[in-house]
Amino acid sequence: MKRIFIIFLGLALSNWELAAEKVAPTHKDVSYGPHERHTLNFWQVASEEPLGILIHIHGGGWMGGEKAATQHENVFKNGYHTAAINYPLVKYGDIQPAMAHAAARAVQFIRYKAEEWNIDPSRIMLTGSSAGAASSMWLATHDDMADPGSVDPIARLSTRVAGAHVGAGQTTLDPFLIEKRIGPEAIKSGMLFKPFGVESIEELKGHWEEKYRDFSNEYTALKHLSADDPPLFLRYKDADYPARDTGHGIHHGIFGLILKERADEVGAQVYLQIGQDVTAEKPLHVFVNSILIQK
Repeated sequence: MKRIFIIFLGLALSNWELAAEKVAPTHKDVSYGPHERHTLNFWQVASEEPLGILIHIHGGGWMGGEKAATQHENVFKNGYHTAAINYPLVKYGDIQPAMAHAAARAVQFIRYKAEEWNIDPSRIMLTGSSAGAASSMWLATHDDMADPGSVDPIARLSTRVAGAHVGAGQTTLDPFLIEKRIGPEAIKSGMLFKPFGVESIEELKGHWEEKYRDFSNEYTALKHLSADDPPLFLRYKDADYPARDTGHGIHHGIFGLILKERADEVGAQVYLQIGQDVTAEKPLHVFVNSILIQK
Protein backbone atom coordinates (compact mmCIF):
# COMPACT_ATOMS: atom_id res chain seq x y z
CA MET A 1 0.00 0.00 0.00
CA LYS A 2 1.21 3.50 -0.80
CA ARG A 3 2.36 5.61 2.09
CA ILE A 4 -0.39 7.93 3.30
CA PHE A 5 0.51 11.20 5.00
CA ILE A 6 -1.76 11.74 8.02
CA ILE A 7 -1.93 15.16 9.62
CA PHE A 8 -3.21 15.99 13.09
CA LEU A 9 -5.72 18.80 13.09
CA GLY A 10 -6.79 18.98 16.73
CA LEU A 11 -10.23 19.93 17.95
CA ALA A 12 -10.87 22.94 15.70
CA LEU A 13 -11.78 21.75 12.20
CA SER A 14 -11.39 25.17 10.64
CA ASN A 15 -11.06 28.84 11.38
CA TRP A 16 -14.76 29.15 10.57
CA GLU A 17 -15.66 27.17 13.71
CA LEU A 18 -13.75 29.12 16.34
CA ALA A 19 -15.82 30.20 19.32
CA ALA A 20 -15.64 34.00 19.43
CA GLU A 21 -17.60 37.18 18.80
CA LYS A 22 -19.10 37.41 15.32
CA VAL A 23 -18.21 40.25 12.97
CA ALA A 24 -20.17 41.62 10.02
CA PRO A 25 -18.45 41.76 6.62
CA THR A 26 -16.41 44.76 5.58
CA HIS A 27 -18.19 44.52 2.24
CA LYS A 28 -21.48 42.58 2.04
CA ASP A 29 -23.24 40.92 -0.91
CA VAL A 30 -20.74 42.17 -3.45
CA SER A 31 -21.59 41.03 -6.99
CA TYR A 32 -18.70 39.16 -8.60
CA GLY A 33 -20.48 38.06 -11.79
CA PRO A 34 -23.68 38.15 -13.86
CA HIS A 35 -25.70 35.46 -12.03
CA GLU A 36 -27.92 36.62 -9.17
CA ARG A 37 -26.14 34.11 -6.90
CA HIS A 38 -22.73 35.54 -7.81
CA THR A 39 -22.31 37.41 -4.52
CA LEU A 40 -19.67 37.37 -1.82
CA ASN A 41 -18.95 38.73 1.62
CA PHE A 42 -15.47 40.08 2.36
CA TRP A 43 -13.79 40.64 5.72
CA GLN A 44 -10.74 42.90 5.58
CA VAL A 45 -7.86 42.86 8.03
CA ALA A 46 -6.09 46.17 8.59
CA SER A 47 -2.53 46.08 7.27
CA GLU A 48 0.01 48.33 5.60
CA GLU A 49 1.10 45.44 3.39
CA PRO A 50 -1.12 43.33 1.12
CA LEU A 51 -2.36 40.15 2.81
CA GLY A 52 -3.38 36.72 1.60
CA ILE A 53 -7.03 35.72 1.52
CA LEU A 54 -8.95 32.58 2.47
CA ILE A 55 -12.09 32.08 0.34
CA HIS A 56 -14.83 29.89 1.82
CA ILE A 57 -17.16 27.95 -0.51
CA HIS A 58 -20.24 26.64 1.29
CA GLY A 59 -21.45 23.04 1.15
CA GLY A 60 -24.86 21.59 0.38
CA GLY A 61 -24.31 19.09 -2.42
CA TRP A 62 -24.40 21.90 -5.02
CA MET A 63 -28.14 21.72 -4.35
CA GLY A 64 -28.55 24.14 -1.41
CA GLY A 65 -26.62 26.18 1.13
CA GLU A 66 -25.69 29.79 1.80
CA LYS A 67 -22.51 31.79 2.26
CA ALA A 68 -21.37 32.82 5.74
CA ALA A 69 -23.01 36.06 6.92
CA THR A 70 -20.64 36.75 9.82
CA GLN A 71 -17.06 35.97 10.68
CA HIS A 72 -15.50 34.98 14.00
CA GLU A 73 -13.45 37.67 15.67
CA ASN A 74 -10.49 35.35 16.26
CA VAL A 75 -9.98 34.94 12.52
CA PHE A 76 -8.82 38.55 12.28
CA LYS A 77 -5.80 37.64 14.40
CA ASN A 78 -4.54 35.25 11.73
CA GLY A 79 -3.09 37.92 9.47
CA TYR A 80 -5.11 37.31 6.30
CA HIS A 81 -8.39 38.44 4.79
CA THR A 82 -11.40 36.13 4.38
CA ALA A 83 -14.33 35.90 1.99
CA ALA A 84 -17.39 33.69 1.58
CA ILE A 85 -19.19 33.17 -1.72
CA ASN A 86 -22.63 32.21 -2.93
CA TYR A 87 -23.01 30.39 -6.24
CA PRO A 88 -25.76 28.89 -8.47
CA LEU A 89 -27.61 25.89 -7.05
CA VAL A 90 -29.75 22.99 -8.20
CA LYS A 91 -32.68 24.22 -6.10
CA TYR A 92 -32.82 27.34 -8.27
CA GLY A 93 -32.68 25.37 -11.50
CA ASP A 94 -28.93 25.41 -12.17
CA ILE A 95 -26.64 22.54 -13.12
CA GLN A 96 -22.92 22.20 -13.72
CA PRO A 97 -20.79 23.95 -14.85
CA ALA A 98 -22.57 26.87 -13.16
CA MET A 99 -21.40 25.90 -9.65
CA ALA A 100 -17.78 25.19 -10.55
CA HIS A 101 -17.38 28.17 -12.86
CA ALA A 102 -18.76 30.46 -10.16
CA ALA A 103 -15.84 29.52 -7.91
CA ALA A 104 -13.41 30.32 -10.72
CA ARG A 105 -15.12 33.65 -11.36
CA ALA A 106 -14.93 34.54 -7.65
CA VAL A 107 -11.17 34.00 -7.64
CA GLN A 108 -10.79 36.19 -10.72
CA PHE A 109 -12.90 38.88 -9.05
CA ILE A 110 -10.77 38.75 -5.91
CA ARG A 111 -7.72 39.32 -8.10
CA TYR A 112 -9.50 42.22 -9.80
CA LYS A 113 -10.08 43.77 -6.37
CA ALA A 114 -6.57 43.03 -5.08
CA GLU A 115 -5.23 46.57 -5.08
CA GLU A 116 -8.44 48.14 -3.76
CA TRP A 117 -8.87 45.56 -0.99
CA ASN A 118 -5.15 45.24 -0.13
CA ILE A 119 -4.93 41.57 -1.19
CA ASP A 120 -1.79 39.71 -2.20
CA PRO A 121 -3.04 37.89 -5.34
CA SER A 122 -0.29 35.28 -5.05
CA ARG A 123 -1.71 34.11 -1.70
CA ILE A 124 -5.27 33.02 -2.45
CA MET A 125 -6.41 29.87 -0.64
CA LEU A 126 -9.74 28.02 -0.92
CA THR A 127 -11.63 26.20 1.81
CA GLY A 128 -14.99 24.52 2.33
CA SER A 129 -16.70 21.31 3.28
CA SER A 130 -18.58 18.71 1.22
CA ALA A 131 -19.58 20.34 -2.10
CA GLY A 132 -17.56 23.41 -1.12
CA ALA A 133 -14.57 21.12 -0.72
CA ALA A 134 -15.27 19.49 -4.08
CA SER A 135 -15.36 22.88 -5.80
CA SER A 136 -12.22 24.02 -3.98
CA MET A 137 -10.26 20.91 -4.99
CA TRP A 138 -11.55 21.09 -8.56
CA LEU A 139 -10.46 24.69 -8.96
CA ALA A 140 -7.11 24.14 -7.23
CA THR A 141 -6.27 21.32 -9.64
CA HIS A 142 -7.72 22.81 -12.82
CA ASP A 143 -5.54 24.48 -15.43
CA ASP A 144 -5.79 28.26 -15.61
CA MET A 145 -9.11 29.35 -17.12
CA ALA A 146 -8.08 32.95 -17.77
CA ASP A 147 -9.28 34.31 -21.12
CA PRO A 148 -6.66 36.86 -22.23
CA GLY A 149 -8.77 37.98 -25.20
CA SER A 150 -11.95 38.66 -23.24
CA VAL A 151 -13.54 42.11 -23.28
CA ASP A 152 -14.28 41.51 -19.58
CA PRO A 153 -11.21 42.56 -17.54
CA ILE A 154 -12.16 40.11 -14.76
CA ALA A 155 -12.29 37.15 -17.14
CA ARG A 156 -8.77 37.95 -18.31
CA LEU A 157 -7.34 37.22 -14.86
CA SER A 158 -5.95 33.93 -13.57
CA THR A 159 -8.12 31.35 -11.79
CA ARG A 160 -5.12 29.63 -10.18
CA VAL A 161 -4.80 29.57 -6.39
CA ALA A 162 -1.96 28.92 -3.94
CA GLY A 163 -3.62 26.01 -2.14
CA ALA A 164 -6.74 24.63 -0.51
CA HIS A 165 -7.69 23.03 2.79
CA VAL A 166 -11.02 21.21 2.82
CA GLY A 167 -13.25 18.89 4.81
CA ALA A 168 -15.28 15.83 3.80
CA GLY A 169 -14.91 16.55 0.10
CA GLN A 170 -15.75 14.42 -2.92
CA THR A 171 -12.69 13.86 -5.11
CA THR A 172 -14.57 11.77 -7.69
CA LEU A 173 -18.24 11.51 -8.70
CA ASP A 174 -17.90 8.23 -10.58
CA PRO A 175 -20.75 6.09 -9.16
CA PHE A 176 -19.06 2.82 -10.07
CA LEU A 177 -15.76 3.75 -8.40
CA ILE A 178 -17.58 5.14 -5.36
CA GLU A 179 -19.74 2.05 -4.96
CA LYS A 180 -16.70 -0.20 -5.26
CA ARG A 181 -14.46 1.71 -2.86
CA ILE A 182 -17.00 3.15 -0.36
CA GLY A 183 -20.14 1.02 -0.64
CA PRO A 184 -23.69 1.17 -2.06
CA GLU A 185 -24.99 3.72 0.46
CA ALA A 186 -22.68 6.41 -0.91
CA ILE A 187 -24.20 6.44 -4.39
CA LYS A 188 -27.68 7.26 -3.06
CA SER A 189 -26.70 10.91 -2.60
CA GLY A 190 -28.38 13.33 -5.00
CA MET A 191 -25.07 15.15 -5.38
CA LEU A 192 -23.94 12.46 -7.81
CA PHE A 193 -26.73 13.07 -10.31
CA LYS A 194 -28.89 16.16 -9.64
CA PRO A 195 -26.15 18.75 -10.39
CA PHE A 196 -25.85 17.13 -13.82
CA GLY A 197 -29.53 17.35 -14.69
CA VAL A 198 -30.13 13.64 -14.04
CA GLU A 199 -33.23 12.37 -12.26
CA SER A 200 -31.84 9.29 -10.54
CA ILE A 201 -28.72 7.26 -9.85
CA GLU A 202 -30.18 4.51 -12.04
CA GLU A 203 -30.35 6.89 -15.00
CA LEU A 204 -26.82 8.10 -14.34
CA LYS A 205 -25.39 4.58 -14.22
CA GLY A 206 -27.50 3.34 -17.12
CA HIS A 207 -26.16 6.02 -19.49
CA TRP A 208 -22.78 6.58 -17.87
CA GLU A 209 -20.41 5.68 -20.69
CA GLU A 210 -22.17 7.35 -23.59
CA LYS A 211 -23.69 10.39 -21.88
CA TYR A 212 -22.59 11.29 -18.35
CA ARG A 213 -19.05 10.03 -17.68
CA ASP A 214 -17.13 12.93 -19.20
CA PHE A 215 -19.63 15.51 -17.91
CA SER A 216 -19.38 14.23 -14.34
CA ASN A 217 -15.64 13.60 -14.27
CA GLU A 218 -14.89 17.10 -15.55
CA TYR A 219 -15.85 18.65 -12.20
CA THR A 220 -13.64 16.51 -9.99
CA ALA A 221 -10.13 16.90 -8.65
CA LEU A 222 -9.31 13.34 -9.65
CA LYS A 223 -9.66 14.30 -13.33
CA HIS A 224 -7.36 17.33 -13.17
CA LEU A 225 -4.73 16.57 -10.49
CA SER A 226 -1.14 17.01 -11.74
CA ALA A 227 2.34 17.62 -10.35
CA ASP A 228 2.22 21.37 -10.93
CA ASP A 229 -0.87 21.90 -8.78
CA PRO A 230 -0.73 23.78 -5.46
CA PRO A 231 -0.73 21.76 -2.21
CA LEU A 232 -3.99 20.39 -0.84
CA PHE A 233 -4.92 19.50 2.74
CA LEU A 234 -7.83 17.03 2.98
CA ARG A 235 -9.53 16.05 6.23
CA TYR A 236 -12.22 13.46 6.95
CA LYS A 237 -13.91 12.04 10.05
CA ASP A 238 -13.25 8.37 9.24
CA ALA A 239 -12.87 5.76 6.52
CA ASP A 240 -14.95 2.96 8.02
CA TYR A 241 -15.98 0.50 5.31
CA PRO A 242 -18.60 0.11 4.02
CA ALA A 243 -20.39 3.44 4.42
CA ARG A 244 -23.06 3.22 7.11
CA ASP A 245 -25.55 5.52 5.39
CA THR A 246 -25.77 8.05 2.58
CA GLY A 247 -24.54 11.01 4.62
CA HIS A 248 -21.56 9.04 5.88
CA GLY A 249 -20.82 7.71 2.41
CA ILE A 250 -20.82 10.97 0.47
CA HIS A 251 -18.35 12.46 2.98
CA HIS A 252 -16.23 9.33 3.38
CA GLY A 253 -12.49 9.28 4.05
CA ILE A 254 -11.87 6.96 1.11
CA PHE A 255 -12.53 9.94 -1.17
CA GLY A 256 -9.32 11.34 0.30
CA LEU A 257 -7.48 8.07 -0.15
CA ILE A 258 -8.49 7.97 -3.81
CA LEU A 259 -6.98 11.39 -4.46
CA LYS A 260 -3.91 10.67 -2.37
CA GLU A 261 -3.24 7.53 -4.40
CA ARG A 262 -3.40 9.58 -7.60
CA ALA A 263 -1.18 12.27 -6.05
CA ASP A 264 1.50 9.66 -5.33
CA GLU A 265 1.31 8.51 -8.94
CA VAL A 266 1.63 11.97 -10.53
CA GLY A 267 3.84 13.66 -7.93
CA ALA A 268 1.26 16.11 -6.57
CA GLN A 269 1.35 17.39 -2.98
CA VAL A 270 -1.72 16.15 -1.07
CA TYR A 271 -1.85 15.96 2.72
CA LEU A 272 -4.51 13.68 4.16
CA GLN A 273 -6.00 13.52 7.63
CA ILE A 274 -8.56 10.86 8.49
CA GLY A 275 -9.75 11.20 12.08
CA GLN A 276 -8.20 13.24 14.88
CA ASP A 277 -6.25 10.63 16.82
CA VAL A 278 -3.37 10.57 14.36
CA THR A 279 0.32 11.37 14.12
CA ALA A 280 1.20 14.96 13.19
CA GLU A 281 2.99 15.28 9.86
CA LYS A 282 2.04 18.93 9.32
CA PRO A 283 -0.63 20.61 11.47
CA LEU A 284 -3.32 22.51 9.59
CA HIS A 285 -2.32 25.92 10.95
CA VAL A 286 1.25 25.37 9.74
CA PHE A 287 -0.04 24.40 6.29
CA VAL A 288 -2.34 27.41 6.08
CA ASN A 289 0.17 29.93 7.42
CA SER A 290 2.89 28.71 5.06
CA ILE A 291 0.69 29.83 2.18
CA LEU A 292 -1.32 32.78 3.48
CA ILE A 293 1.15 34.57 5.74
CA GLN A 294 3.81 36.73 4.13
CA LYS A 295 7.28 35.43 4.98
